[in-house]
Amino acid sequence: MTPLRTCRVCQGSVRQVLDLGRQPSANAFLPPAAVADEVFFHLAAGVCETCTLLQLMDETPSGLRYRDSYRYEASGSKGAQAHFARVAEHFLAEELTGKDAFIVEIGCNDGVMLDSVARAGVRHLGVEPAKGVAKLAEARGVTITNEFFGPSSAVDIRQLHGAADVIYGANTICSIADITGLMRGVNTLLSADGIFVFEEPYAGTVVTGRAFDQIYDEHVFYFSVRSVMVMAERFGFELVDVDHVAQHGGELRYTLARTGVRTPSPMVEKQRRVEMEADLTDSDMLQRWSTAVHDTRNDLVALLRGLRADGRRIAGYGAPAKATTVTNFCGIGPELLPFVCDSTPGKQGRLMPGSHIPIVSPDAFRDEYPEYVVLFAWNHADEIIAKEQAFRDLGNKWILYVPDVRII
Repeated sequence: MTPLRTCRVCQGSVRQVLDLGRQPSANAFLPPAAVADEVFFHLAAGVCETCTLLQLMDETPSGLRYRDSYRYEASGSKGAQAHFARVAEHFLAEELTGKDAFIVEIGCNDGVMLDSVARAGVRHLGVEPAKGVAKLAEARGVTITNEFFGPSSAVDIRQLHGAADVIYGANTICSIADITGLMRGVNTLLSADGIFVFEEPYAGTVVTGRAFDQIYDEHVFYFSVRSVMVMAERFGFELVDVDHVAQHGGELRYTLARTGVRTPSPMVEKQRRVEMEADLTDSDMLQRWSTAVHDTRNDLVALLRGLRADGRRIAGYGAPAKATTVTNFCGIGPELLPFVCDSTPGKQGRLMPGSHIPIVSPDAFRDEYPEYVVLFAWNHADEIIAKEQAFRDLGNKWILYVPDVRII
């Protein structure tokens, strides 16, 4: 693949700022017999020198990322379930109040948000290209179309269902490299006074929070208020609201409407000023970030090697996509982490992408507790640590690596 040279949104010049090396598709959890068929690519992030959008230098084809074997389930934690229930409640109370209201979710995954909408009897449609999780959504009673969202599918949806009052996406809009096609689809499908709402990994969290493991093949973009404002204006929309979201270590939720239709919230200007003061895309800031990420790699590997040399039992906890970035960037394999436990049944019995660390159920973790555990699902740390209190009661330790390596 040829590295990106111009921004996918504004066509400004893009310069590389972080190289995470050779990586597999982050959610391609392998059965042991499929190791020989694994595909790798170069993972690096760059920043647009015009609109400041942080984005991948290369991208894997969407068909490769969202195959039938796609294993991520959005309802995988109680925190996520509660979050998406609140999102649905907000839409039902504030936006879906008309007689024949209609909401479309782009990349609805297993239907965790639309489940609440469906039970409220409101018209809805989930657009989900991954067949496995689409079937999980259908099993909940969610109405699904199994395809990618874009200009063509937007036309079909409008013809069948009418205009949407709300178009929503969570950790999916950042995955759609064809922003022009996305926004053309939104423009076609959205009602005149409707809103386009998306919550995504935030550039501020990735850079100042050193959450480098949020960078993987599915996440093409790492938005900020400034970059979203440029994107919105380019396609006849404007950013009218911004909210902080605790999901995935800290995201932002952006609300777009057609230009002039809604009055922007004061939060838009407030967050824009916060970003200006933080100077997220300053060359020195990004160089310090890159250096800190490489320091984290060195510190984590040194810690694990030292523990193994001392004969300590070590494992990993959680197999989210971010764990793929960490294990491959750091060169962590079964020799350092003999296994990773994860509660998602579809991942158990498979191997971590690239590193080929076996994934087991939490039951195996509890059979004989390791002494140290790398918490890859660090964004769910409070929930996991509370659930595994017996692990700590025995004097065992958690290892965290965001924003830096530490033992708790």
